[in-house]
Amino acid sequence: MESNTQLEKKVFRLQILCVLMITTVCFTLLMGFVSENKKKFDEIDVQRINIIEKDGKLRMTISNKQRSPAPLFKGKAFGLKGGNRTGLIFFNEEESEAGGLIFTGKTETNGKYSASGHLAFDQYNQNQVLYLSYGDENGNRKMGLNVDDRQGTPSFAEWNQQYHEAVKIGNKEEREKKIKQLMEPRPGEPAFAKRVFVGRDEQKKAMVMLADQAGKPRLRLSVEPTGEAKIDFLDEKGNITYSLPNSVKQIK
Repeated sequence: MESNTQLEKKVFRLQILCVLMITTVCFTLLMGFVSENKKKFDEIDVQRINIIEKDGKLRMTISNKQRSPAPLFKGKAFGLKGGNRTGLIFFNEEESEAGGLIFTGKTETNGKYSASGHLAFDQYNQNQVLYLSYGDENGNRKMGLNVDDRQGTPSFAEWNQQYHEAVKIGNKEEREKKIKQLMEPRPGEPAFAKRVFVGRDEQKKAMVMLADQAGKPRLRLSVEPTGEAKIDFLDEKGNITYSLPNSVKQIK
C-alpha cells in the first residue's frame, strides 16, 4: 500500500495539472475575445443578424423572411407587420426605418412565377422617396428608378395609424371623407406623389416620366419595342397637348 506521503504527492500533482489545464483553456478563450474583438468565419448559417450601436440601438438587420423586423419609428413598431421580407433593413440613429433591400422569387404550383427586387431610401420620418424596383408577374415585367414626393408631416407612423383607423369607420360617407383628407391634405397636394420614373413598363416601352407635385404626368419620353420614339406633353387631365414628332409633322 502507498504511504500517506505518496498519496499527498500524487494529489498535489493532479491539482497542479488541473490548474494548468484551466489556465490554458481560459487563456485561449480570452485571446479569442481580446484580439481586437474580431472573429473570422469561413461560413456561417444564421436566420438573422442585428447590427447595433454601443448603446444597443438597432441600425441594420440581415434576415430571412420569417425573422424580418416590423417597420420601426423611434424604436417602436407602429402597426405594420414583420416577418414578410427577406433582405437588409436600414435604421437611422433614432431607430426609425430608413430604407432597405428586399427580394423575392418563386414558382407557384400552377407553374406561374413571380419575382421582385427593391432597393429603397426613405425620407426622414416618412416612407420611401428614392427606390429601384423590379416586379415580374410571369413575364409581365416593370423595372426602373422612382422618385416620389412626400409631405413632411405627419410622420409616416402617425399617418399609417390614422389611415387604418379611417378604414374602420362604419359610416361610408364619413369614411371616404376621412380617407380623402389623408390622401390629399391640401387641394392639389397629395400625401405622396410619384414625380419621376425612368425605366421599362409592362408594355415593354423604355420610358422617362416627369410629373407635377400632384403626381400627374406632364412630360413623357418613350421608345416602343419596335423603335418608335416619342415625346408627349400633357395637361393636368392627362391629355396630350403637344407631341414630337407628330406635332412637327402636322406643322409641316
